[in-house]
Amino acid sequence: MLQLCQVGVEGRLDPFSGQVAAGVQVHLIGPNGAGKSTLLARVAGILPGLGEIRLSERPMGEYSGGELARRRAYLSQQQSPVSLMPVFQYLALHRPTQCGEDELENVIIYLSRCLKLTNKLPRMLTQLSGGEWQRVRLAAVLLQVWPTVNPQSQLLLLDEPTNSLDVAQKVALDHLLREFCHSGRSVLMCAHDLNHTLQQADQVWLLQAGRLIAQGSTLDVMEPELLSRVYEVDFHLHSLGGQQWVMTKSA
Repeated sequence: MLQLCQVGVEGRLDPFSGQVAAGVQVHLIGPNGAGKSTLLARVAGILPGLGEIRLSERPMGEYSGGELARRRAYLSQQQSPVSLMPVFQYLALHRPTQCGEDELENVIIYLSRCLKLTNKLPRMLTQLSGGEWQRVRLAAVLLQVWPTVNPQSQLLLLDEPTNSLDVAQKVALDHLLREFCHSGRSVLMCAHDLNHTLQQADQVWLLQAGRLIAQGSTLDVMEPELLSRVYEVDFHLHSLGGQQWVMTKSA
C-alpha cells in the first residue's frame, strides 16, 4: 500500500527503504531527535527529500493536492488553535469531497462521542484546554479519512497523537485506530510509550540519530538488548496478565 524506496532528508534522515501493508498499525519509536517526525512529514509529502514514496504503487508526487488529501491525513505534533470558530465548524472544514450532509453529521457525532467532544462542539477553539484541542485535532484528521465518508482513504499519519490525552481518551483513540485498520487502511504513527507500542502496534520501525536501526514485527524489533542499546537504558521484558511489558532494570 505504501512503499518507500531510499527515502530520506539530507542532514536529518539517512535514506532507507520500507513498506506498510494495508490494515496494519506501524509505530515509529526511538529517542528524541531520532528522525521520527521528519520521516512522518516526508511521507506526508510536505517535506522535500531524497528517494521515492509510492502510495498504491503510484509516486506520491503525481497526486494533486486534492487527491492526496483524499488518500491520506496527517496530524502534526503541534498546532495552535488560531481561528475564531466553533469546534463543529472546524471539523466540517475537514469533510471529504462529495460527502453528503447526513453522512458527515453521523460521523462527526460518532467521533465526538468516542472522543468525549459532544458538549464541546459549540465551543470556540480558543476556549479549549490542551487536551480538548488535541482531541478536536484527532477528530478532524480522522474525519478526513474515515471509511464511511471517504472510500478512497488509505493512510493515517499521526505524530505523537496521545499528547495531552488521559487514560480513557487514549483507550478511545486506540479503539478508533483499530476500527480504521480493520477497514483495510493503515496507520503510521510516532510514539514514545513503549508499552503502548508493544500492545497496539502490528509492526515497529526503530530509529536512532536519523537512521533506521530495525523494522519488522513488534516483538522482533522491541527486543530488550536492542532497545537498551538505542535508548542507553537497561530494559527487560516482563510477562503479566498474559501480556508482555517493557520495563527498565533497577540499578
